[in-house]
Amino acid sequence: MQTPQNRALRAVAAVAGVSLALSACGSTAEGDESTNQKSADAGNRLAVSYADGIAVLDGETLEVVDEFETEEFVRLNSVGDGRNLAVTTSKGFQVLDAQTPELTDLVFEADAGGHVVHHGDKTVLYADGSGETTIFDTDTLGDAGKLPETTTWTAPEAHHGVSIVLEDGTLLTTVGTEESRSGAIALAPKGDDFEQIAANDTCPGIHGEGTAADEAVVFGCEDGALLYRDGAFEKLQAPDEFGRMGNAYVSETSPIIVGDYNTDPDAEGYLLDTVTLIDTEKSTFKPVALPEGVEYTFRDVARGPDDLAYILATDGSIHVLDPATGKITDEFPVVKPWEGPAEWQDPHPAIKVNGDIAYVTEPAANTVHAVDLTSGEVTASVELDEQPNEIAIG
Repeated sequence: MQTPQNRALRAVAAVAGVSLALSACGSTAEGDESTNQKSADAGNRLAVSYADGIAVLDGETLEVVDEFETEEFVRLNSVGDGRNLAVTTSKGFQVLDAQTPELTDLVFEADAGGHVVHHGDKTVLYADGSGETTIFDTDTLGDAGKLPETTTWTAPEAHHGVSIVLEDGTLLTTVGTEESRSGAIALAPKGDDFEQIAANDTCPGIHGEGTAADEAVVFGCEDGALLYRDGAFEKLQAPDEFGRMGNAYVSETSPIIVGDYNTDPDAEGYLLDTVTLIDTEKSTFKPVALPEGVEYTFRDVARGPDDLAYILATDGSIHVLDPATGKITDEFPVVKPWEGPAEWQDPHPAIKVNGDIAYVTEPAANTVHAVDLTSGEVTASVELDEQPNEIAIG
């Protein structure tokens, strides 16, 4: 790993980086991803990673507020309080206060930190190397300059997993080993511990999660999806023998989850040309092919105004997808056409949404754009000294 270096940013920003073998996934996202947050305003901040560093940008002007040295490659995760981010490093989850701004000394120690999920008033961290789930009250992060009180639960075997806590305290968490993953369990609080109340082992390769309206939770499988609703699991079978959903893009005011979809287990690269629409009320799983030439990666889908899905495609445009119909309803040109990454960590275009504003990275031009999703207008663009890599909203 390279020694962190000082990198002077021009008056407007900097970004990029690659290399540490942290697992590719979106979580809210991206989970990824993408529960709608508060409307963007002058106080909004976003963070962008680059080789050996992070820049904090003003959400309206995109001007650089501050920058911080980091390891060669880190991941950025929104915590859900409108202020802090969890930066995934080799030591665990380091707290970045985007408002001060400050890359604090507060670290949730974790062996191979993975997914960060925020839902309701809880934020949940998952450590792939130990199988440990760490839960804390979101609004207590940073109080008195120390880590908040936490509740933990450790899986019987460590694996690349994810956990979420529902509003009634139910903990949903994946089941697996280092070699394979099979399903999920639901645990109810019991004193200082948890007791199992439901389980399902029919979700091979389980990965990612998303929460839709009425706390319907979906996990992705290699042959469909696993739905948890009203205290029980239900398997939603994909129409293809191999039909993998690995990332869920959600709005908690919509019953429909948009997921990525892959039918070729031997496919090279990371580009996809189909999404799946999962109706959590009707228990349906429907793949939808995108228009010819429209491809994306796990970083390129977000939910936004009117619960629509916004897909940043290789043709350089944001394609607006209506989840209710599966139809593309609009197209906003933003960046130049681009090719998929050789490795998932490589800088390539990404989209994050805050209210009506989408933040879009264009690594080939060292640029970050702000786009008004109600009009398609690019409201700000900033050329950076480095390639933007990951992006997250504080």
